[in-house]
Amino acid sequence: MRRPPLAAALTAALLAGAGCGNSDVDVLATRETRLAAALADTGSAGRPVARWILPPDLAEISGLALTPDGRLFAHNDESSLITELDYRRGAVIKQFYVGKQNLVGDFEGLACVGDRFFLLSSNGKLYEFAEGAAQERVDYTEHDTRLGKECEFESVAYDSTANALILACKNVKSKRLESMLVFYRYDLDATGEAGVSEFTIPFAEAIGGNDWKQLHPTDLTVDPFSGNYVLVAAPEKAFLSITPAGAVVFSRPLSGRHPQSEGIAITRDGILIISDESVNAAATITLYRWPRGAV
Repeated sequence: MRRPPLAAALTAALLAGAGCGNSDVDVLATRETRLAAALADTGSAGRPVARWILPPDLAEISGLALTPDGRLFAHNDESSLITELDYRRGAVIKQFYVGKQNLVGDFEGLACVGDRFFLLSSNGKLYEFAEGAAQERVDYTEHDTRLGKECEFESVAYDSTANALILACKNVKSKRLESMLVFYRYDLDATGEAGVSEFTIPFAEAIGGNDWKQLHPTDLTVDPFSGNYVLVAAPEKAFLSITPAGAVVFSRPLSGRHPQSEGIAITRDGILIISDESVNAAATITLYRWPRGAV
């Protein structure tokens, strides 16, 4: 299939940001200029405006998280390596590790709350830590949501209006929830079971007119313009938006080349970012224009 011209023009491998030579600096500046031009082109709606090819140590890229000052962080599926990415210029800024020893687990999601990060494992455990310097190993605090018996998780995002982490269930373990799209709010102001609440959407509502049988979210983010929760589900190649109250805003196939969408983020300057782990090709992050009104 022939790619749209803009996507082809801005598809490139990430550069190591630190220690770039003059030629790399020129390349990065050119990329930023071309991305700005692509974003300004209203005709690019729905088409990629950039796709960055990730290095091998991000082959199993999973969740994405934006800091309050707009920087993008990513993590790997099975290691505690955290990577800051310059999504506008296609460069790795820095990498650091969670844990003094190599912390290994089935890590599936990342969220940022102020100056703290929360790394989610598939069994519902959260690892809280502060940002590290390049190559630093940082301490962490472990929180067990005790939701692992209910769900297998791959998605977490921070809803500032509720001061809560939002967790979407990928695979339901409870029979009472097997026909539902399931979410949990993990209240950061509360402790214990009192801080966890559940809300659900029947699959029939969430799927709508699509031909999916179920939905298995692989990441979610909070739209900074509408406050809605925006999800990707790699198995179904699905793309959804729901309100915090659980109403479906849209439910449609995820268009474009996304072999395994594992992460999603929306910037405050209107860029949708989707990460795909490696499937018969290098892992990538892909950028799209995102409307600044409610979607």
